[in-house]
Amino acid sequence: MTFDALELERYARHIVLRDVGGPGQQKLKAARVLCIGTGGLGAPIVMYLAAAGIGTIGLVDDDVVSLSNLQRQVIHGTPDVGRLKVESGRDAVARINPHVTVETHPARFTAENARALVEAYDIVVDGSDNFATRFLAADTAFAVGRVLVTAAVSEFDGSITTLAPHLPGHDGAPNPSYRCLFPEPPPRGLVPACAEAGILGAVVGVLGTLAATEVLKLVTGVGEPLFRRLLMVDLRSMRFETIDYRRNPATVRPSLG
Repeated sequence: MTFDALELERYARHIVLRDVGGPGQQKLKAARVLCIGTGGLGAPIVMYLAAAGIGTIGLVDDDVVSLSNLQRQVIHGTPDVGRLKVESGRDAVARINPHVTVETHPARFTAENARALVEAYDIVVDGSDNFATRFLAADTAFAVGRVLVTAAVSEFDGSITTLAPHLPGHDGAPNPSYRCLFPEPPPRGLVPACAEAGILGAVVGVLGTLAATEVLKLVTGVGEPLFRRLLMVDLRSMRFETIDYRRNPATVRPSLG
């Protein structure tokens, strides 16, 4: 892929970056990334993927912008209240980087559409706000062979990991799946939703930016992704801790029909 003069100027700091360069920027331009959710986590994810020059970004979300979203969902503004988030997100990407193509999917991510959505992209990043969607995203990515970056937040903390259970690790052993970390979703109501417990707005910015960084690393082949590692972030005390996890022998490939 070639770049015009405006793209060369826009991506100059990537192109001079030793580990990215022109070839890395070409990979970014060729990449197709699906972002599940365009809310708190999705907002910084989409902003940084667009700014970095990801060629095609898919946005899947059936929600509309509400005033209470704006304390943390920085891709949307006051004039967007009442609009579909995927449409507001698309317009924000156009303002950030007109070289990026946005494919909008104004629908909930469900068992009926999950496979078709995931198969249409190279990498999936999950910024959803509920366990049902996280498990569905993880099971679907596993089944169709896509790498998944998944993040979650709550109040003052969050976590993030990168999953590739369809691929062997550096030691030849299979990588773990999401269910190796969390075998089943917690009972409904056990973990309070954001609307009930609240959340510090900047927390989603930190975790969303980390998720976007993982995607950019995966596309360019730079560094070490969070395979087999869960990064836990406590922003109340500003602590970052990483735990290792392995494939559970009881874990099997999910069947999605």
